[in-house]
Parts: sequence; structure tokens; C-alpha cells
Amino acid sequence: MGCQIDNLSMEETLVKVEGFIKSGLPHQHVVVNVDKLVKANHDPELRRIINECALINVDGMPVVWASRLLGKRLKERVAGVDLFEALMQRSASKGWRVYLLGAREEVVSGVKQVYEKKYPGLTIAGYRNGYWKPEEEAGVVEQIKEAKADLLFVAISSPKKEHFLGQYQAQMKIPFAMGVGGTFDVAVGRVKRAPVWMQKSGLEWFYRFLQEPRRMFRRYFIEDMGFFWLLLKEVRRR
Repeated sequence: MGCQIDNLSMEETLVKVEGFIKSGLPHQHVVVNVDKLVKANHDPELRRIINECALINVDGMPVVWASRLLGKRLKERVAGVDLFEALMQRSASKGWRVYLLGAREEVVSGVKQVYEKKYPGLTIAGYRNGYWKPEEEAGVVEQIKEAKADLLFVAISSPKKEHFLGQYQAQMKIPFAMGVGGTFDVAVGRVKRAPVWMQKSGLEWFYRFLQEPRRMFRRYFIEDMGFFWLLLKEVRRR
């Protein structure tokens, strides 16, 4: 549907990330789900940024199912929230420095406190909320660069986070930068994660909708419906 995806398992993804960090060179990561595919279809610049990322995982069972239907079977869903958790754990054990960017001040500071307690030895190189004026952006970028982190997690909405990383990742020189969406809210308990059976059955989005119906209705029931049209066109083309 116009977006490339690396066909990797969670463990293969973690090995790839470790290689990025060892290299010391900047790499951008992105997850592709239904919403991202629909947005990329209408935003050529977003699609370009996605396809130029060093690592592209699939986060969304509907995309995994679509891959099977199209004869391009993906190994598994590598959910962003699960990858974030695994990388925070590895950062503590391997001495990687982490920078947290995004969400409200009380949320991002809460993530710092939660994970420093959860994984003793974890080094948070810095953190900042996700709200700044356009004229402050250069200062935010410089602040992140000066922190000399190994991993940067960006919890701001799409496509803003993809455009931000696409524009500044080379300048910030972070070996691994990843957009994590609403993961910070999950980490501090502000938003509950769906039960495992809902995650595996592709209903995690519905559980999220039930928690924030006003906010998520337009995304799930209006904007993301375009995914089925994209899938139909791809089926007919093949």
C-alpha cells in the first residue's frame, strides 16, 4: 500500500537496534499501522519519511492479516509499546542512555520515575514535555543533542513525530530514535492496555476507543476506514 515494512520478529528487531547503537550513527524507527497507512496515502512526505527509516515495524494486527491476504506474510506484530518496554529493560542492563520527549510534563516526568524504579541502573539522559512554540524548536533539538543519548523516545502524535524526526534526527545524532505515540500514558497508568486476548485478536484499538470515545471516534470510525479501500485496491491490483 505504498509503505515498506521490515519482516522481523521482536527478537530480530532488538538485535537490529543493538547494532544501530553500537554503530553510533543516527537511525530512525517507525511503526506502521492502519492509521499510518491511511495518513501516508494522503501525505507523500510522510510516506517518504517512513520508507527512508532504517527500521520499519508493523504495529497492528489488521496490517498483519492484510499481509497474509496479499501473499506477503509478516512474521508477527511488533507493537511499539512492547518494543519500548523491551528497550528500556535492555538500556538498564547494557548502560544505554535514554532521552524521553513528549506528552505533558507530569506524564513524561512520571515515566522517568516509574522506569528508574523498575529498572535500577537505567540512565535517563534527559526528558522534556511535548509542547513547544515553533521558535523554541531549535532549542529543543539542541537540548536533545547535548544529552548524548543512545535512544530517543518521542511521544507526540502522528504525523508530527515522524516529520520531527525526519527533519532533525541527523542533527541530533541519536543512534536510535523511535516514535512511541501514547506509550507514555500507558506507562504511567493514565491509559490501560487491553487484555492480552484483545491484543492477539486485533481488538486493542477498540479497547482504546472505549477509554477515550470522544477523542478516538473520528480516527477509528471515519479516517481509518480508508484502510479497507486501500486494501481492496491492492487486492485488485495483485
